[in-house]
Amino acid sequence: MSLPPGFLDELRNRTSLAQVAGRKLMWDARKSNQGKGDLWAPCPFHHEKTASFHVDDRKGYYYCFGCHAKGDAISFVRETENVSFMEAIEILATEAGLEMPKADPKAKEKADRRTILSDVMEQAVQFFRLQLKAGAGGEARAYLDKRGLSLETRDRFEIGFAPAGWENLREHLKAKGIAPDLMLACGLVKKSDKGREPYDVFRNRIMFPIRDARGKAIAFGGRAMDPNDNAKYLNSPETELFDKSRNLYNMRPAREASGRGQPLVVAEGYMDVIALSEAGFGACVAPLGTAVTEPQMQLMWRMSPEPLIALDGDKAGLRAAYRVIDLALPLLEAGKGLRFAIMPEGKDPDDLVRSGGPEAVQKVLDEAMPMVRLLWQNETEGKVFDSPERKATLDKQLRARIAKITDPHLRRHYGDEIKDLRFQLFRAGRSSGGGGNRPQGQGKSNWSPRRDWKAPPPPTIGAKNSLLVAAGDNAEASLRETVILAAILMTPDLALEFETQLEMMPCHDPDHALLRDVILRNIGHENDMRQRAEEAIGPETLETMLAARHVAVVPCIRTPGNSDMARMTVAEELAKMDALHGWHAELAEAQEDLEDQADEALTWRLAEAAKVRAQAGRQSDEESAEYDVGPNGAPIDREERSAFDSLLSTIRFDKGRG
Repeated sequence: MSLPPGFLDELRNRTSLAQVAGRKLMWDARKSNQGKGDLWAPCPFHHEKTASFHVDDRKGYYYCFGCHAKGDAISFVRETENVSFMEAIEILATEAGLEMPKADPKAKEKADRRTILSDVMEQAVQFFRLQLKAGAGGEARAYLDKRGLSLETRDRFEIGFAPAGWENLREHLKAKGIAPDLMLACGLVKKSDKGREPYDVFRNRIMFPIRDARGKAIAFGGRAMDPNDNAKYLNSPETELFDKSRNLYNMRPAREASGRGQPLVVAEGYMDVIALSEAGFGACVAPLGTAVTEPQMQLMWRMSPEPLIALDGDKAGLRAAYRVIDLALPLLEAGKGLRFAIMPEGKDPDDLVRSGGPEAVQKVLDEAMPMVRLLWQNETEGKVFDSPERKATLDKQLRARIAKITDPHLRRHYGDEIKDLRFQLFRAGRSSGGGGNRPQGQGKSNWSPRRDWKAPPPPTIGAKNSLLVAAGDNAEASLRETVILAAILMTPDLALEFETQLEMMPCHDPDHALLRDVILRNIGHENDMRQRAEEAIGPETLETMLAARHVAVVPCIRTPGNSDMARMTVAEELAKMDALHGWHAELAEAQEDLEDQADEALTWRLAEAAKVRAQAGRQSDEESAEYDVGPNGAPIDREERSAFDSLLSTIRFDKGRG
């Protein structure tokens, strides 16, 4: 339902975040100042003893310095109550005395019809449950006993039985005064092709009611008792109530359990969910007879930022996992991920619970692998990479897969992880005498070292201080970090604006990391930020950093107080850091290409180039050229960087010709 303009603003104006959060939290009396709306408490979103959860009641904003949860009153209710956006608004509107916007007449008619259909479904649920307990359900009860489902479990999940025959449910509902068109609309009966009355959809099946997030019965899943039945499991057809791509089995109980901190487990079938729930894993759901869909994925992420996909330990289970990866890659973003718990071969979660108990399941869940590892396994398992062509094919396929990730920061992290895995695979193959996982004794190389080759001399002091060493120490990134942190400390009101980028900034210097954390912790206490920074790294260290030449010359630091200038400086430096990460990635690829050549002459040329750059650096210093400064205090001539880039281009060109 869409909300009229201004409704959310009015709701936020009438809502006190301190009061909303105060129902769930115990404020820390020492750190909190209730008169100013400055409140601290242990975070409700992760287990901790310290008060790192901050509420600024005047701004209507909260932030946790431990788990980085943040938001307003609406998001707080959504997360703590585990409800949808509209449900959270309805809760807050009731408390604030605001009337929810009225739906249009047509929407009301649809809602009234849905209510009628829901009542029909509830009567069907009760009919099937009674049939399981009656004489017709004897065989079904024996089957459930064999599967270890107690009477309490059957009642909890409202399991029933549809007896054999074509008109049992139809006649029962007809006697209750329910019209055939309503039965058809619920998907409980089908039209006859022979001109007869509609007949029952479910016959001789154990019945599992499917309920939506509000607990309304919307469909059924039925397991055939006849082993020769064409469909072992049969779900209701799609109806006005039921869209199988937008619902999950056991969704409401799982949402409540997930809200209490249990990990969300996604299994394949009804019996898996029931077995896991009875074993203590209450936050468990299953897709409804189909592969996981995008709306279902979003439903899972609303319940948990990192659902555990628990799949059968067979080829079909792995194929299902690979399909989930293909679906999830374009949807991933920071705070939304997946882990995969693959059951032992030949077992599903239900089997594992019955054979090994909850401990065996917990062990598999604890060992769940991140999605990037399963993606790697999908591309490499059972393959041999003993030639440049095969390696290039792997690289091409992995790049294509990772390119589907729309979040640039997350895509970069996936690329870094894949590079690590690639390095391990290829280096392991090389060290064992093969390429990749090549069988022993195949493809033996005729290469032998040059007999007249001499090791290059050790690097000179100048070479050690050259850009090759400084680049390895992340010199430029360290310099830019200094400017960013200094600019924000001189203009602390900018901290909130750049909060997300600061959280994601990987500081290469320990002092920089401390300052970044101080800034984030003191958002909302900007006046104290400078003092806290001095306490963190020491006043002398901070003063030295601010007085460094490459910092002191920055206009917004030389003449503090200009917020617009400081904002432009921070934004520009952050953008350059992103570009720098890309440059380092290219450099790493070039270096790996060089290593693959095993060219000693090329190694010698690099050493000689380092000497030349060191000599050029000393000469430039004598001529008072402009310098950057590396983390070890060594000067980095800006002309030297250009020479280094030219050298790399020459090397790549020569390697391509060779």
